Amino acid sequence: NSPAINCVTFPLPGEGPEQQLLKPDEWSYCDYFWADKKDPQGATSLPGFEVLLQKQLKGKQMQKEMSEFIHERTKIEEEYAKNLSKLSLSPLAAQEEGTLGEAWTQLKKSLHDEAEVHLKFANKLHTEVEKPLLTFRGDHFKKDLKKYDHHMADLRKQLASRFASVEKARKALADRQKDLEVKTQQLEVKLSNKTEEDIKKARRKSTQAGDDLMRCVDLYNQTQSKWFEEMVTASMELEKLEVERIEWIQQHLRQYTTLRHETDMFNQSTVEPVDQLLQNVDPSKDRELWVKENKTGEVRPVDMDI
Repeated sequence: NSPAINCVTFPLPGEGPEQQLLKPDEWSYCDYFWADKKDPQGATSLPGFEVLLQKQLKGKQMQKEMSEFIHERTKIEEEYAKNLSKLSLSPLAAQEEGTLGEAWTQLKKSLHDEAEVHLKFANKLHTEVEKPLLTFRGDHFKKDLKKYDHHMADLRKQLASRFASVEKARKALADRQKDLEVKTQQLEVKLSNKTEEDIKKARRKSTQAGDDLMRCVDLYNQTQSKWFEEMVTASMELEKLEVERIEWIQQHLRQYTTLRHETDMFNQSTVEPVDQLLQNVDPSKDRELWVKENKTGEVRPVDMDI
């Protein structure tokens, strides 16, 4: 008699043909969640399917938290852009002149250009990373999981009910067999004036109880088969959903790194004009310009005559 755990029948270790995995070498959900998981407190046990559902809910939460993280990252970019833009308008060293003055003005302008780059990065982060992560599988997703949950729980309840019927029928058969045994013994030792008719009746009832038990076991096995099939189907669907979730997140985190690389590239282009003007800085030319504008006289003093 195979042992039943929480109304599910499992083979005895070492008995019967060795079971093969349904999907060998894939670590598939459909192969590893048949038993119930014991609660650490020992109060109740969690069906294997519930463990899979919890993984889905945790995945949804992780995706939400990633979206929050990108939101914070976006805010940093926006703040940085705002500060750069503000600083680019600073009057500091605005009176620098000549070729150095031109380079300095361009450097300040580059801060404004860089602020634009960071603002664009922030906007793209919001629309191309944060939002997709947040909206992937909307509110209906949890409702869909609930449907799975109720469906599998109903099948387990049906199985428990069929199992109870089997146990009841098993007890009824044992009672009928005991009754037949007692009556047969009584007839043998003439302890009772029970007739052959009574024994026939007892035998009939015993046979009937045996048939009832077979019928109950048959119904139980049918119900367990249905549960088994639904478990395979549903766990494979949840596995597919998890693959989709991981690939979706991977795709959007890749988009993050792409945008980040682009930002570095654009930032570089904002300082290129500054580099150009810095190369053109010429102390001699600046001196010439400054002297021309600020000279006080080029006639030199001579010795005093007596």
